[in-house]
Amino acid sequence: MIDFHKLSIEHINNAHDRTAFDCGVASLDNYLKRQAKQDVKRRISRVFVVTNQEFPNTVAGYYTLSSLSLELHQLPTDLAQKLPKHPVPAALLGRLAVSKTAQGHGIGKLLLADAIKRTVTVSKEIAVYAMVVDVIDEQTSYFYQQFGFSRLSDKSRRLFLPLKSFEEI
Repeated sequence: MIDFHKLSIEHINNAHDRTAFDCGVASLDNYLKRQAKQDVKRRISRVFVVTNQEFPNTVAGYYTLSSLSLELHQLPTDLAQKLPKHPVPAALLGRLAVSKTAQGHGIGKLLLADAIKRTVTVSKEIAVYAMVVDVIDEQTSYFYQQFGFSRLSDKSRRLFLPLKSFEEI
C-alpha cells in the first residue's frame, strides 16, 4: 500500500532518476528517459513527476502539460455552436504514465487530479476552455472517461473535458 502523505508531485529536475522508469509502454518510457528534459528546456511542455519521500529520486509516475488550440470543427457540434468562431484554447495532457511497481495504487488518479488542478489554476489567469488528452488504447480511454472526459469525435483518439465543470474550484 502506498502512503499518499509521503508522495510529492513536482517539476522534473536533474536529481530524478529517469533511466530506471518502466511503465510497460515503450513510447512513454522512452519519452521520459530521452525527450522530457529537452521539451522542458525548449518550453514545449512541462513535465511533472511523482516521487516518494523515502525514495525522492525515484519516479513513480509522470505527466506532461502543454498548450493547444482546438479548431471548432474538432469539437462536438453541440458545443461548437455555442462558441465564438475562432480556435479555442486548451491544455494538452500529452502523456501520463505510472511505473509498473506503482500501478494499481491510485497514482494515475492522483496525477490526473494534479494536472486538472494546475490547469484550473492557470485558467483563472489565462483562458483555457478544456483539458485534452491523447489516449493510446481503449483501456486508457476508459480511464479518462470515468472522470468525465469524452471523445472529441468518433474518429479522434483525443478526449476532452471542459473546465467549466470545475468553476466552483
